[in-house]
Amino acid sequence: MARLAGARPLIVTFHGTDVRHHLVGHLSRRLAWRTDLVAGVSRALFEEEDGRPGLPPVPGSTVLPCGPDLRRFRPQPRAEARQALGLDPEGRFLFFPANPARPEKRHDRAAELAAACEADLLTGGAIEPEQMPLWMNAANAVLVTSDYEGFGMAAIEALACEVPVLSTPVGIGPYALGGIDGCLSAPFDVSIWGALAKRHLGASDPRVVGAARAATLSAAAMAERVIEAYRAVLAEQR
Repeated sequence: MARLAGARPLIVTFHGTDVRHHLVGHLSRRLAWRTDLVAGVSRALFEEEDGRPGLPPVPGSTVLPCGPDLRRFRPQPRAEARQALGLDPEGRFLFFPANPARPEKRHDRAAELAAACEADLLTGGAIEPEQMPLWMNAANAVLVTSDYEGFGMAAIEALACEVPVLSTPVGIGPYALGGIDGCLSAPFDVSIWGALAKRHLGASDPRVVGAARAATLSAAAMAERVIEAYRAVLAEQR
């Protein structure tokens, strides 16, 4: 619609489901050839993932990631977070931050892992955005069990809180979690994931050194990247 209305230049940023969806994805991939700049929020969107094609190799395509607000997502004492949410201070909690109704997020995997670890599974979907940092800090670990992610903001937000993250290798996960002790980016395997999850569930206040990695993808840093990309397109148009 923007193109038909005369938008020049036309820049489109793709976030995930708009590329992977079995109906919308086809339209998005056709649209990509008609834009002045195609941006994906992660490199994963330009590749096939879980049998679904990625964005086409349009010349000049770029990666423009999202980013967490580090003023909101930061470490908070776990006991205080649990008290604020009315959770058992001695509880064993794994946090699935997505909406369980979205099949691609694979709530079934998170539930299987929690059962195997004898842990309580906290779930997103109806949490007010301003309370999300509390839920992350209250958990022993955050689970990203998705079939695919365009970016995977929850993993970065959890890292900013220095909370352990276990994730399938989707979206930004391999970069964000690689080399951080206590985090995992690997295909879902309940025995492998369970071994690490039990380690965190047995700790009084499990934390990882993740804030520095999250800062490389902060909202402020990513905004600067977007501004530079837009300026480059405008200069070409002139």
